[in-house]
Amino acid sequence: MSSLDKAVQTQLDNIQKKTGKTLAELTVMAQQSGLSKHGEIRDMFKRDLGLGHGDANTLVHVVLQSDGERAAEAKGLSISEVVDEIYAGVKAPLRPIHDQLMAAIDQFGPFELVPKKGYVSLRRAKQFAMITPATKTRVEVGLNMKDIEATDRLIAMPKGSMCHFKVNVTEATQVDDELIAWIKYAYEGAG
Repeated sequence: MSSLDKAVQTQLDNIQKKTGKTLAELTVMAQQSGLSKHGEIRDMFKRDLGLGHGDANTLVHVVLQSDGERAAEAKGLSISEVVDEIYAGVKAPLRPIHDQLMAAIDQFGPFELVPKKGYVSLRRAKQFAMITPATKTRVEVGLNMKDIEATDRLIAMPKGSMCHFKVNVTEATQVDDELIAWIKYAYEGAG
């Protein structure tokens, strides 16, 4: 079992302790809610069980079996093929930005790449970054890190967002030392 798998299992064990319910009971709760969308079920778990966003989000992925790897398998695709889908069509010109980011991040050490619908989550024990082709001309790099001040380039996100900061990237040359240093700081803080 990888350290990431162990971290998720520990998180699930803690969720079961917090709620006093087994995963099977939590799955039934989701099924009986009549809700089908990830966000709706996540919000129900937050509201009804008092879970934080991260715990509720992970729980929904487990209950719906919708994590990146399982979602890719359900489509009969590899993770890299799901990433290819994210950068298809009008967003295809943004792929070099993604590839340059990943080439730098791959040098940091082990992490999990989890493609979601429309973005890629990068995780260690917890998510440290997101890469999103937000428009046909811009990639957003979401970063989770503390004790950092926002700048004109490092934009603070509203409380409750999936990331603390974002950086807008419109061309591969903007994947520079400053951006990579922020990503590495986030990576180190997520371990």
